Amino acid sequence: MHAKYEGLIARAKETPAATTVVVHPCDETSLRGAIDAAEAGIIVPILVGPSRKIRAVAQEHTLDVGRFEIVDVPHSEAAATRAVQLIHEAKGELLMKGSLHTDELMRAVTASATGLRTARRVSHVFVMDVPTYAQTLFITDAAINIFPDLDAKRDIIQNAIDLFTQVGLGEPRVAILSAVETVTSKIPSTIEAAALCKMAERGQITGAVLDGPLAFDNAIDPEAARIKGIHSPVAGRAQILVVPDLEAGNMLAKNLTFLSKADAAGIVLGARVPIILTSRADSVRTRLASCAVAVLLADARRRAAALPAE
Repeated sequence: MHAKYEGLIARAKETPAATTVVVHPCDETSLRGAIDAAEAGIIVPILVGPSRKIRAVAQEHTLDVGRFEIVDVPHSEAAATRAVQLIHEAKGELLMKGSLHTDELMRAVTASATGLRTARRVSHVFVMDVPTYAQTLFITDAAINIFPDLDAKRDIIQNAIDLFTQVGLGEPRVAILSAVETVTSKIPSTIEAAALCKMAERGQITGAVLDGPLAFDNAIDPEAARIKGIHSPVAGRAQILVVPDLEAGNMLAKNLTFLSKADAAGIVLGARVPIILTSRADSVRTRLASCAVAVLLADARRRAAALPAE
């Protein structure tokens, strides 16, 4: 059970701990998550928020924050703004969401003048450890982009591919999901799936094998793919599931979490640094896995930056 996460966490422990700016860790769950990851040797947290509140939460729940740097700001909005500034000042390699709302953090991250935008669209990936599925399963995007267009989906896919490869999982098999596996004008997501596959053929998406449209069953079940007569390297063996929109992705991830007892680590990509996006309902293992994935990505970027220019 959950051996995939244990492997990611073990590998993260072998890399240098990443300095992580933790934004407004003002409840037990978020503060404990940062401390647990620090004690596991995965991150070195900088806690950004009202210092009196952080220390009060720590005292109430017997958590030791004495060894961590605390950057005092008056409230959650200021914490998000200051955290982004710290990244600009090269004080941290990762951001980690605390007890503020996701949209509050993302407003600071995506601010046009002061944020952490890159040329790539910002997107979210659930890294799923599903006990009944042999592969580590990525689902994207289920938290940031509500109704992404074709260009946004290209970036969403490329973000997920880059994460998969850079954390050392190899070349991924990407399934672009719809309700059916045939292209039909009545279901626009099937047309977009076909276009995205053609974009991959033309080098507009790189580093993976794509197939779509695929229905969920023939994306992850070899027998379902065989019955439908679908022959591809991806069908029945997908590792990245690209959903049509946020609603579909959110429902799929939560179905796996609550019906299949899967864990769902969360990370936001496409910004200048990876962003660890956790939920109050996450287990300790899931929070550690979210940190581990981000740390492995940061380490890959660190090593790539150290390579001599050709």
